[in-house]
Amino acid sequence: MEKSGVLVGGIFGAAITFVALIIIIAPPIDLQSEITIHEDVTVDAQDVFDDNIPGIQMSLVRIFEISEPGVVQINVRKPLTITDSSLGSGFVYDTRGHIITNAHVLRNAERVLVTFLDGSSYDADIVGTDGDTDIGVIRVFTNRSILHPLSVGDSSKLKIGEQIAAIGNPFGLSGSMTAGIVSQMGRLLPQQSGFSIPDIIQTDAAINPGNSGGPLLNMRGQVVGINTAIQSTTGEFTGVGFAVPSNTLKKIVPSLIRDGHYDHPWMGIRGTDIDLDLARILNLEEARGFLVISVVEDGPAFRAGLEGSTTTVEHEARSYMIGGDIIMSIDGKDVRKIDDILIHLQREKQAGDKIYLEILRDGRVTDITVTLDKRPELAQE
Repeated sequence: MEKSGVLVGGIFGAAITFVALIIIIAPPIDLQSEITIHEDVTVDAQDVFDDNIPGIQMSLVRIFEISEPGVVQINVRKPLTITDSSLGSGFVYDTRGHIITNAHVLRNAERVLVTFLDGSSYDADIVGTDGDTDIGVIRVFTNRSILHPLSVGDSSKLKIGEQIAAIGNPFGLSGSMTAGIVSQMGRLLPQQSGFSIPDIIQTDAAINPGNSGGPLLNMRGQVVGINTAIQSTTGEFTGVGFAVPSNTLKKIVPSLIRDGHYDHPWMGIRGTDIDLDLARILNLEEARGFLVISVVEDGPAFRAGLEGSTTTVEHEARSYMIGGDIIMSIDGKDVRKIDDILIHLQREKQAGDKIYLEILRDGRVTDITVTLDKRPELAQE
């Protein structure tokens, strides 16, 4: 019997259980050479990564040449009761030995081994992980000459249809490169914690087991994402891959290095998007907004006075919870669905920040201010 779903794209031998989607609320590359743009014009390698220089792109060959030294293979030894080992990818973040990978690659690790391009291997310490964005940081202590940090770019500048490349270790084949395009932006990717990673990059670049934690690169050689999962019926790549955007990395990684964890902002609500049927039931002019079904007691939304649904109605043989507040905007930005709320919190907010909601209650528009808390462990929005 075939099953479809989001499959982790980067570890061998790990038994992964997927849950249903629950709506919940660098240093530059060390290059020694110059890059020739025209016969009579040369640009220092660092300048190529300046976002203010438009239109400068490199060939896939050149991107591989400058990026491969910064991509590593990660072998995780696990308890025999789980599995002997798992394999993933990662990339060098700085010259202090920090390496970025996926949190799921490091799950249940007893020992982490990192292998560099020249074949040398080192034990690595786990610095911190964030399961809710699937980002992990490890550190090796080695000679700085072996560390080649990759430049981290601005994922918000990606365009659908833009060419990208992925480097990793699919099926243990070290230093493999695939290429494709950005096929969509802003996807939600469910996690075992019950929360979803917002703002995910969708790509058709081939991502297979062993690729998890490797870099997704734009045509300027910058990391714009961390390859993390695939959509597949077989466990192997079938045309849809997912990457955590680099701007999420920029926000999470410094906290993981400093504190070993990241405190996500949390509202404490559960709900559903307003679809066409709900819009008709509620007599709304258009199908947009997020209906609050329940509010976590003593959570931020509860303290701010948000109200959940109170009534169940039947419509075309289906039950709908109604009567709760409908969130129409957050900090002045329109909310068409939950994605808009989650992406705004991920990009713009920290625990302790205030958000300003425009809600529709009993046919009237009102404003509510919510002070965000730190997301509790194993909580569900």
